[in-house]
Order: sequence, then structure tokens, then C-alpha cells
Amino acid sequence: MSSNKITLTLLATMGVMLAGCVSTSKVTTQPEQLQHHRFVLESVNGKNVTSQKPLELSFGEKMHVYGNMCNQFTGEGKLSDGELKVKNIAMTKMLCTDPQLNQLDQTLAAMLHDGVQVDLTENQLTLATSNDSLVYKLADLMN
Repeated sequence: MSSNKITLTLLATMGVMLAGCVSTSKVTTQPEQLQHHRFVLESVNGKNVTSQKPLELSFGEKMHVYGNMCNQFTGEGKLSDGELKVKNIAMTKMLCTDPQLNQLDQTLAAMLHDGVQVDLTENQLTLATSNDSLVYKLADLMN
């Protein structure tokens, strides 16, 4: 057998072996990965967020979701196939002097109510819809 045929055979064999290592299944974030964690908002739609106070999102037992933007919010969430929905969100109704925070209240409430794709990669949590993307950084583990 010539060296070209050996090389081609070897490359074909390696290609088949590597193809077996590639998975096409989508790995989704599980409730256990979020539970007992607190995240702080870093960016909205690719733009860094600056705020006087940390804008937090936390997850407790049974996907209890709570946090703050301008207002504080809480609700029982359900995470299924990478989508988080919080149907009955309770939120305080203060008007903030910062118009960005007022808008973020509305944006996050709509995202959680209608359903938002959740991706947790290392220490970064991304909540995304077709219109908006909020990126949070893991702040700490809650007790």
C-alpha cells in the first residue's frame, strides 16, 4: 500500500472516531444548577449596566425566584427545556428616578412571565428572548 493510501485511510479513520465524540444534543440548564445561587446583572443587550446598588437575581428552593431592579420581585418559577417561566410575579410598584431601571423592571417582568431561555455557563447566567439579553455574573452561594 502506498503512503498516500495509508495517510488517507488513517485520516478517514480518525474522522470517523472524532465524529463519534461530537454530540448534537442540546445541554440545558437544570434547576439544581441555579438553586441557592445569587447573580448580579452585568449587561443588558451587550451594554454594561451601572447602578448604585447591585441588581440581583436569586434562586431558592423549588425554583423560587427573587431579586431587584428598581423594584423588588418574587415568584415561583418553572424551568423546562432551558426555558424559565414565572407566571405569578409579585413586584413592588415604586417609580425610580433612573429611567433605565424603570425600563429594566418592565423588561425582566415580561421576560419571566412570557418565558426566557436560560443558559448557565461557568459563572455567567444569560437570560435571553428574541428581543433582549440580560447577562448576570455569579455573586455567591446562598445559605
